[in-house]
Amino acid sequence: MITIVDYGMGNLRSVQKAFELFCPKVRVSSSARDIAAASKVVLPGVGAFGKAMEELEKKGLVDALKDAIKSGRPFLGICLGIQLLFPESEEAGRVKGLGILKGKVRKFDNSLGLKIPHMGWNKIKFKDQDSRSRILEGVPDGSHMYFVHSYYVEPEDKDAVLCETEYGDIFASAIQKDNIYAFQFHPEKSQKIGLNIVKNFAEL
Repeated sequence: MITIVDYGMGNLRSVQKAFELFCPKVRVSSSARDIAAASKVVLPGVGAFGKAMEELEKKGLVDALKDAIKSGRPFLGICLGIQLLFPESEEAGRVKGLGILKGKVRKFDNSLGLKIPHMGWNKIKFKDQDSRSRILEGVPDGSHMYFVHSYYVEPEDKDAVLCETEYGDIFASAIQKDNIYAFQFHPEKSQKIGLNIVKNFAEL
């Protein structure tokens, strides 16, 4: 059973439909019990870091998410879901994230003349051609993925970075650390190539 975490941030239907192409058992839930019972957990989301953490706390899901990750079960973060894995964000001041991964969440630099949010299609570039992750099977280097975000993650562990993307500067657009897989882009909205990532995660 794949459980997609519903904490009131974003339209989850596209994520659900994408996973239902490859897995007969998919549920969207805001229940800590369902997260605990899942074989795989997906944390999607769009919106504000602080509000997201507030909703996760309110629904009693923070410990359930941390326990799921510690258990070694495959865990997927999408868009805001990648940012919430970190301890803090420039967006939310003193609000603490899940703190699973070390690093920070930073805002794109307005002084570079960028349009913020970074929205639309952009390339992902594999950081290390010799250490391809199974999650990227069927995804060519230089593929275009769909992004919508104003902030990006800056992991301390550079070895965890799978892919990078250029938008004014170069940022980490995909990471993997043990059983954690996370993407700043939306694989479920990135057409056939993005759906390969969904399929690969479903088959882990």
